[in-house]
Amino acid sequence: MSSKSGGRKKSQNEYSVIADNRKATFQYEIEDTFEAGIVLTGSEIKSIRQNKVNIRESYASAENGEIFLINCNIPRYQNSITTNYNPKRVRKLLLNKKEINKLFAATQKKGMTLIPTKMYFNKKGLAKIGIGIGKGRKIHDKREVKKTRDWERQKARLLKNN
Repeated sequence: MSSKSGGRKKSQNEYSVIADNRKATFQYEIEDTFEAGIVLTGSEIKSIRQNKVNIRESYASAENGEIFLINCNIPRYQNSITTNYNPKRVRKLLLNKKEINKLFAATQKKGMTLIPTKMYFNKKGLAKIGIGIGKGRKIHDKREVKKTRDWERQKARLLKNN
């Protein structure tokens, strides 16, 4: 008996992360996050199931009452027969109207942007993407964040040894 998860059993509320944008938490101060579905083609979801996706350089944009994921790289599925495939095409994100209005209002503020934080499969097996509302950090803010993370790591080591 085969399963979609590759034989690995999952707990009830666990989800499997496909792509994680760790640089986003360093370069941006994430204020709020939303979960969104993605409109994909059949060959794209097969490529995502092989963990061949890159969201590091991507961002989201609010246009005409809809949210779009821009510059997300999903390479062509190896066994696909499509010839005119664009790996960085603009993909529509599926959100509630209330969430779209919140995101649109957030992008109207100065310096706020929509950043994809991670892509994952939820417990139903659907591909979802986490969208964060963030404000870009300055260089001195990045240095401060790095100092505090290093201090927390060092403090944890000292407490573990004692």
